[in-house]
Amino acid sequence: MTPGRPRVPTIVLCLALMYTVGSSTYLAQRIAVTGFPPLRMVGLRFAVSGALLYAVARARGARTPSPGEWAAAALSSVPLLVMGMGGIAIAVQRMPSGLAALVFGSVPLWTALFDRLWGGRLSRAEIAGLLVGAAGVAVASLRGALRADPAVAVILLVAAAGHALGFVLTRRLRLPAGILGTATQILCGGTLLLVASVARGERSSPDGPGAGSLFALGYLIVFGSMLVYSALGYLLRNARPALASSHAYVNPLVALVLGATLGGERFTLADVLGLGLVLGAVALVALGARERRDVGLRASSASVPATPR
Repeated sequence: MTPGRPRVPTIVLCLALMYTVGSSTYLAQRIAVTGFPPLRMVGLRFAVSGALLYAVARARGARTPSPGEWAAAALSSVPLLVMGMGGIAIAVQRMPSGLAALVFGSVPLWTALFDRLWGGRLSRAEIAGLLVGAAGVAVASLRGALRADPAVAVILLVAAAGHALGFVLTRRLRLPAGILGTATQILCGGTLLLVASVARGERSSPDGPGAGSLFALGYLIVFGSMLVYSALGYLLRNARPALASSHAYVNPLVALVLGATLGGERFTLADVLGLGLVLGAVALVALGARERRDVGLRASSASVPATPR
C-alpha cells in the first residue's frame, strides 16, 4: 500500500466507532443530563474534548489556525453544535433517547435540502426521499410517543435542521485541515454552549452530579466526541460519501435498541413505523445523489474530445 493511501482497516475501525459509540451517545446524554443542566453538559463535553484534540494536533506539529479559520470554525459550530447538539441535550430531558435518535435520523434529508438550495437542483429520488422522511417524522410526532410533548418535537426538528446546516457550512467554509479543523470547531461550539448556559440561567441541582452522570459525561468527552468526531472526519476525507454517511442508517436503530434494553425506554408501533420511513427516505436521498453524480460524470466525459492515439 502506498503511503498516504486510505487504509482499509482504519476505515473499518472508524465505521465501527460510528456504528457503536456514535449510537450510544443519545443514551449517554440522557444519563448525563440527570446531573448537569443540558447546555452546560454539552458545553463541557465539547469544550474539554476540543481543547484536548487541539493540544494533540498542536503537539503533532499542526500550525496555529488563522483568524479566518477560527471564524469559520465558530460560524459552522453554531448550527452544528449549539443548535444541533444543544437541542438534543434539552430534548432528552423530557423524552426517550431512542426517539431523539429517530428524529435525528432525518439529518441527511435536511443536508440534501440545504445543499441543493445552496446552489443546485433536487433529483426526483431526493424529492421523494424528503417527502417520505417528512412523513416518517410526522408519524412519530403525531401518532407516536412524541405527540405527548409537541414542544420537544419542534426542538428536535430545529436541532436536526441546524445540525444539517452545520454539515453544509463545514464543507463550504475554510476550516483548518484534518484533526485541527475538528478540534477548533468543537472547541468553539463548546465555548458558545457554555456561554448560552450562563445566558439561559442554568443551575446545577443542590446535590450536584452523581456518579452515573459524571461517568456519562466522561464517556461523551473521550469516546462520544474525541473518537467519534475524529472517526467521522477521517471517513469524510478518505471514504466514499455513501460509506462515510452510512451511520445515518445504523445509529437510529442501535439507539432505539440501547434505549429499550439499557434505558428501559418504551416505544410505540408508530415510532417504529416512523423510523422505517425515515431510513427509507435516507436511502432514496442517497440513491438520488448517486444518480446525479453519475449523470454529471457521463456528461463531463462526453464533453471531452477524444485524445488522438
